[in-house]
Amino acid sequence: MIQRIKVVALTVLVGALPFLFPGTAKAAQPADTTATRTWLDDPHRKIGFTYDAWAQLQTNYIWRGLYVGGLSLQGAANVGYGGLYLDMWWNIGTDDYAFRHFQPEVDLTLGFSRWGLDLSAMYVYNFNRPFFDFNNYAPGQAGNGLEVRARYTVSSKLPLSILWATRVSAKDGYLDDKGDLQRAWSSYLELSYNHTFPSGVNLYGAIGMTPWRSMYTGYKGGATVCNIDLRCSRMWQVSEHCGLKLIGQLMINPYYLGHKAEADAAFSYSVLGAPQLNANIGFGVFLLK
Repeated sequence: MIQRIKVVALTVLVGALPFLFPGTAKAAQPADTTATRTWLDDPHRKIGFTYDAWAQLQTNYIWRGLYVGGLSLQGAANVGYGGLYLDMWWNIGTDDYAFRHFQPEVDLTLGFSRWGLDLSAMYVYNFNRPFFDFNNYAPGQAGNGLEVRARYTVSSKLPLSILWATRVSAKDGYLDDKGDLQRAWSSYLELSYNHTFPSGVNLYGAIGMTPWRSMYTGYKGGATVCNIDLRCSRMWQVSEHCGLKLIGQLMINPYYLGHKAEADAAFSYSVLGAPQLNANIGFGVFLLK
Protein backbone atom coordinates (compact mmCIF):
# COMPACT_ATOMS: atom_id res chain seq x y z
CA MET A 1 0.00 0.00 0.00
CA ILE A 2 2.81 2.44 0.90
CA GLN A 3 4.54 1.66 -2.40
CA ARG A 4 1.36 2.44 -4.35
CA ILE A 5 0.93 5.74 -2.52
CA LYS A 6 4.51 6.68 -3.41
CA VAL A 7 3.95 5.85 -7.10
CA VAL A 8 0.69 7.83 -7.21
CA ALA A 9 2.38 10.82 -5.56
CA LEU A 10 5.27 10.67 -8.03
CA THR A 11 2.85 10.46 -10.95
CA VAL A 12 0.91 13.54 -9.84
CA LEU A 13 4.18 15.44 -9.25
CA VAL A 14 5.55 14.67 -12.73
CA GLY A 15 2.22 15.58 -14.32
CA ALA A 16 2.24 18.92 -12.49
CA LEU A 17 5.81 19.93 -13.41
CA PRO A 18 4.85 21.84 -16.61
CA PHE A 19 2.42 23.93 -14.54
CA LEU A 20 5.19 24.85 -12.09
CA PHE A 21 7.60 26.15 -14.73
CA PRO A 22 5.50 27.67 -17.54
CA GLY A 23 7.85 30.57 -18.18
CA THR A 24 10.86 28.33 -18.79
CA ALA A 25 8.97 26.10 -21.19
CA LYS A 26 7.67 29.06 -23.16
CA ALA A 27 11.12 30.62 -23.51
CA ALA A 28 12.49 27.38 -24.96
CA GLN A 29 9.84 27.25 -27.68
CA PRO A 30 10.90 28.59 -31.11
CA ALA A 31 8.64 31.22 -32.63
CA ASP A 32 7.80 29.13 -35.71
CA THR A 33 6.81 25.93 -33.93
CA THR A 34 3.41 24.34 -34.28
CA ALA A 35 1.53 21.69 -32.38
CA THR A 36 2.92 18.17 -32.62
CA ARG A 37 -0.05 17.22 -34.80
CA THR A 38 0.83 18.77 -38.17
CA TRP A 39 -1.80 18.62 -40.90
CA LEU A 40 -1.46 17.24 -44.41
CA ASP A 41 -2.12 20.70 -45.87
CA ASP A 42 0.74 22.21 -43.83
CA PRO A 43 3.64 19.91 -44.91
CA HIS A 44 6.30 22.63 -44.99
CA ARG A 45 5.72 24.12 -41.55
CA LYS A 46 8.55 23.40 -39.14
CA ILE A 47 7.97 21.45 -35.97
CA GLY A 48 10.13 22.41 -33.00
CA PHE A 49 9.77 21.77 -29.29
CA THR A 50 6.18 21.40 -28.11
CA TYR A 51 4.52 20.78 -24.79
CA ASP A 52 1.04 20.41 -23.35
CA ALA A 53 -0.27 19.87 -19.84
CA TRP A 54 -3.67 19.76 -18.21
CA ALA A 55 -5.56 18.46 -15.20
CA GLN A 56 -9.30 18.06 -14.70
CA LEU A 57 -11.91 16.74 -12.30
CA GLN A 58 -14.78 14.82 -13.88
CA THR A 59 -17.90 13.08 -12.67
CA ASN A 60 -17.30 9.84 -14.61
CA TYR A 61 -14.43 8.02 -16.31
CA ILE A 62 -15.97 6.82 -19.58
CA TRP A 63 -13.87 5.63 -22.51
CA ARG A 64 -14.66 4.04 -25.90
CA GLY A 65 -18.15 3.07 -24.89
CA LEU A 66 -17.10 1.68 -21.52
CA TYR A 67 -17.87 2.94 -18.03
CA VAL A 68 -14.47 2.68 -16.27
CA GLY A 69 -15.10 4.48 -12.99
CA GLY A 70 -16.80 7.21 -11.03
CA LEU A 71 -15.49 10.55 -9.78
CA SER A 72 -11.96 10.97 -11.18
CA LEU A 73 -9.04 13.37 -11.12
CA GLN A 74 -7.11 13.13 -14.38
CA GLY A 75 -4.18 14.88 -15.96
CA ALA A 76 -1.53 14.66 -18.65
CA ALA A 77 1.84 16.07 -19.67
CA ASN A 78 3.10 15.91 -23.25
CA VAL A 79 6.48 16.87 -24.71
CA GLY A 80 7.54 16.56 -28.34
CA TYR A 81 10.12 17.53 -30.93
CA GLY A 82 10.07 17.11 -34.69
CA GLY A 83 6.86 15.09 -34.59
CA LEU A 84 8.15 12.62 -31.99
CA TYR A 85 6.29 12.90 -28.69
CA LEU A 86 6.04 11.34 -25.24
CA ASP A 87 2.81 11.59 -23.29
CA MET A 88 2.01 10.64 -19.71
CA TRP A 89 -1.67 10.48 -18.72
CA TRP A 90 -2.84 9.61 -15.21
CA ASN A 91 -6.09 8.93 -13.40
CA ILE A 92 -6.93 8.70 -9.71
CA GLY A 93 -10.58 7.79 -9.34
CA THR A 94 -13.16 5.66 -7.60
CA ASP A 95 -14.63 2.42 -8.89
CA ASP A 96 -18.05 3.62 -7.79
CA TYR A 97 -19.78 6.34 -5.81
CA ALA A 98 -19.59 4.36 -2.58
CA PHE A 99 -15.87 5.32 -2.57
CA ARG A 100 -14.94 1.79 -1.49
CA HIS A 101 -12.11 1.33 -3.98
CA PHE A 102 -9.75 3.66 -5.82
CA GLN A 103 -8.08 2.76 -9.09
CA PRO A 104 -4.92 4.70 -9.95
CA GLU A 105 -3.82 4.37 -13.56
CA VAL A 106 -0.92 5.72 -15.62
CA ASP A 107 -0.76 5.57 -19.44
CA LEU A 108 2.61 6.15 -21.13
CA THR A 109 2.49 6.86 -24.88
CA LEU A 110 5.37 7.13 -27.33
CA GLY A 111 4.44 8.24 -30.81
CA PHE A 112 5.23 10.08 -34.01
CA SER A 113 2.84 12.54 -35.62
CA ARG A 114 3.31 14.33 -38.93
CA TRP A 115 1.15 15.40 -41.88
CA GLY A 116 -2.02 14.12 -40.26
CA LEU A 117 -0.69 10.62 -39.53
CA ASP A 118 -0.19 9.67 -35.88
CA LEU A 119 1.45 6.33 -34.97
CA SER A 120 1.85 5.44 -31.31
CA ALA A 121 2.20 2.74 -28.68
CA MET A 122 0.50 3.13 -25.29
CA TYR A 123 1.29 1.22 -22.10
CA VAL A 124 -1.50 1.13 -19.50
CA TYR A 125 -0.29 0.57 -15.94
CA ASN A 126 -2.99 -0.16 -13.36
CA PHE A 127 -0.85 -0.49 -10.20
CA ASN A 128 -2.10 -4.00 -9.48
CA ARG A 129 0.62 -5.97 -11.26
CA PRO A 130 4.41 -5.55 -11.59
CA PHE A 131 5.20 -2.76 -14.04
CA PHE A 132 6.70 -5.07 -16.68
CA ASP A 133 4.01 -7.75 -16.39
CA PHE A 134 2.94 -8.52 -19.98
CA ASN A 135 1.05 -11.74 -19.20
CA ASN A 136 -2.41 -12.42 -20.56
CA TYR A 137 -5.31 -12.68 -18.10
CA ALA A 138 -8.93 -13.75 -18.32
CA PRO A 139 -11.79 -11.30 -17.56
CA GLY A 140 -12.14 -10.49 -13.89
CA GLN A 141 -8.39 -10.45 -13.33
CA ALA A 142 -6.53 -7.17 -13.17
CA GLY A 143 -3.47 -6.45 -15.28
CA ASN A 144 -1.61 -3.97 -17.44
CA GLY A 145 -2.10 -3.37 -21.17
CA LEU A 146 -0.05 -2.55 -24.26
CA GLU A 147 -1.80 -1.00 -27.26
CA VAL A 148 -0.64 0.14 -30.70
CA ARG A 149 -2.59 2.85 -32.50
CA ALA A 150 -2.75 4.56 -35.88
CA ARG A 151 -4.79 7.71 -36.53
CA TYR A 152 -5.16 9.68 -39.75
CA THR A 153 -6.73 13.15 -39.96
CA VAL A 154 -7.62 14.53 -43.38
CA SER A 155 -6.62 18.18 -42.87
CA SER A 156 -7.04 21.25 -40.68
CA LYS A 157 -9.84 22.38 -43.00
CA LEU A 158 -11.51 18.98 -42.78
CA PRO A 159 -10.71 17.60 -39.30
CA LEU A 160 -12.15 14.16 -40.00
CA SER A 161 -10.15 11.38 -38.31
CA ILE A 162 -10.05 7.60 -38.42
CA LEU A 163 -8.44 5.60 -35.61
CA TRP A 164 -7.42 1.96 -35.36
CA ALA A 165 -6.22 0.62 -31.98
CA THR A 166 -5.27 -2.97 -31.05
CA ARG A 167 -4.20 -4.38 -27.69
CA VAL A 168 -1.13 -6.51 -28.46
CA SER A 169 0.08 -7.60 -25.04
CA ALA A 170 -0.72 -7.82 -21.32
CA LYS A 171 -4.28 -8.25 -20.01
CA ASP A 172 -6.62 -9.07 -22.86
CA GLY A 173 -7.87 -12.65 -22.66
CA TYR A 174 -10.96 -14.82 -22.33
CA LEU A 175 -11.72 -18.49 -21.76
CA ASP A 176 -12.99 -20.40 -24.80
CA ASP A 177 -15.55 -23.21 -24.77
CA LYS A 178 -12.85 -25.67 -23.71
CA GLY A 179 -11.72 -23.48 -20.82
CA ASP A 180 -8.45 -22.48 -22.53
CA LEU A 181 -7.19 -18.90 -22.25
CA GLN A 182 -7.25 -17.08 -25.59
CA ARG A 183 -5.80 -13.70 -26.48
CA ALA A 184 -8.53 -11.43 -27.81
CA TRP A 185 -6.43 -8.87 -29.70
CA SER A 186 -9.10 -6.37 -28.69
CA SER A 187 -9.39 -3.79 -31.46
CA TYR A 188 -11.29 -0.56 -31.88
CA LEU A 189 -12.11 1.38 -35.05
CA GLU A 190 -13.36 4.95 -34.69
CA LEU A 191 -14.46 7.71 -37.03
CA SER A 192 -14.50 11.17 -35.46
CA TYR A 193 -14.97 14.83 -36.33
CA ASN A 194 -13.74 17.81 -34.35
CA HIS A 195 -14.96 21.37 -34.96
CA THR A 196 -14.33 24.65 -33.15
CA PHE A 197 -16.84 27.46 -33.65
CA PRO A 198 -15.84 31.16 -33.78
CA SER A 199 -17.29 31.53 -30.28
CA GLY A 200 -14.63 29.17 -28.96
CA VAL A 201 -17.03 26.29 -28.34
CA ASN A 202 -15.57 22.96 -29.46
CA LEU A 203 -17.79 20.11 -30.63
CA TYR A 204 -16.49 16.55 -30.98
CA GLY A 205 -18.41 13.56 -32.27
CA ALA A 206 -17.29 9.94 -32.73
CA ILE A 207 -18.66 6.55 -33.72
CA GLY A 208 -16.64 3.50 -32.68
CA MET A 209 -16.89 -0.23 -33.32
CA THR A 210 -15.04 -3.40 -32.46
CA PRO A 211 -14.48 -5.85 -35.34
CA TRP A 212 -14.56 -9.04 -33.25
CA ARG A 213 -14.95 -10.50 -29.74
CA SER A 214 -13.11 -8.09 -27.47
CA MET A 215 -12.93 -6.15 -24.22
CA TYR A 216 -15.41 -3.61 -25.63
CA THR A 217 -18.24 -6.15 -25.37
CA GLY A 218 -17.03 -7.93 -22.25
CA TYR A 219 -15.39 -10.57 -24.51
CA LYS A 220 -18.81 -11.59 -25.82
CA GLY A 221 -20.41 -11.04 -29.20
CA GLY A 222 -18.77 -10.28 -32.54
CA ALA A 223 -18.40 -7.19 -34.71
CA THR A 224 -20.60 -4.39 -33.37
CA VAL A 225 -20.92 -0.66 -32.86
CA CYS A 226 -19.93 -0.05 -29.24
CA ASN A 227 -19.62 3.73 -28.92
CA ILE A 228 -21.40 6.90 -29.95
CA ASP A 229 -19.64 9.79 -28.26
CA LEU A 230 -20.63 13.48 -28.20
CA ARG A 231 -18.55 16.09 -26.38
CA CYS A 232 -18.87 19.85 -26.05
CA SER A 233 -16.26 22.05 -24.42
CA ARG A 234 -15.39 25.71 -23.91
CA MET A 235 -12.04 27.16 -22.86
CA TRP A 236 -11.33 30.51 -21.19
CA GLN A 237 -7.90 32.10 -20.88
CA VAL A 238 -7.38 33.52 -17.39
CA SER A 239 -3.68 34.44 -17.56
CA GLU A 240 -0.74 34.32 -19.94
CA HIS A 241 -0.04 30.66 -19.23
CA CYS A 242 -3.28 29.30 -17.78
CA GLY A 243 -6.74 28.48 -19.08
CA LEU A 244 -9.92 26.94 -17.71
CA LYS A 245 -12.07 24.43 -19.55
CA LEU A 246 -15.59 23.11 -19.07
CA ILE A 247 -16.49 19.79 -20.69
CA GLY A 248 -19.78 17.99 -21.19
CA GLN A 249 -19.98 14.48 -22.63
CA LEU A 250 -22.71 12.00 -23.57
CA MET A 251 -21.84 8.39 -24.42
CA ILE A 252 -24.15 5.73 -25.86
CA ASN A 253 -23.17 2.07 -26.19
CA PRO A 254 -25.43 0.46 -28.84
CA TYR A 255 -24.14 -3.06 -28.05
CA TYR A 256 -25.23 -2.93 -24.43
CA LEU A 257 -28.55 -1.37 -25.41
CA GLY A 258 -29.38 -4.79 -26.83
CA HIS A 259 -27.64 -6.78 -24.08
CA LYS A 260 -28.88 -5.17 -20.89
CA ALA A 261 -28.38 -8.27 -18.74
CA GLU A 262 -24.70 -8.43 -19.69
CA ALA A 263 -24.31 -4.73 -18.95
CA ASP A 264 -25.95 -4.97 -15.54
CA ALA A 265 -23.71 -7.88 -14.56
CA ALA A 266 -20.44 -6.39 -15.80
CA PHE A 267 -20.91 -2.69 -15.04
CA SER A 268 -23.13 -2.44 -11.97
CA TYR A 269 -21.29 0.72 -10.84
CA SER A 270 -22.45 2.91 -13.71
CA VAL A 271 -24.26 6.09 -12.69
CA LEU A 272 -27.32 5.19 -14.74
CA GLY A 273 -27.14 1.48 -13.85
CA ALA A 274 -25.29 0.23 -16.94
CA PRO A 275 -23.07 1.60 -19.72
CA GLN A 276 -25.82 1.77 -22.36
CA LEU A 277 -26.03 5.49 -21.63
CA ASN A 278 -23.65 7.60 -19.60
CA ALA A 279 -22.85 11.27 -19.12
CA ASN A 280 -19.86 13.16 -17.83
CA ILE A 281 -19.16 16.73 -16.73
CA GLY A 282 -15.61 17.90 -16.25
CA PHE A 283 -13.76 21.03 -15.19
CA GLY A 284 -10.10 21.42 -16.08
CA VAL A 285 -7.04 23.64 -15.87
CA PHE A 286 -4.80 23.85 -18.94
CA LEU A 287 -1.30 25.10 -19.55
CA LEU A 288 -1.16 27.60 -22.43
CA LYS A 289 1.85 27.98 -24.74
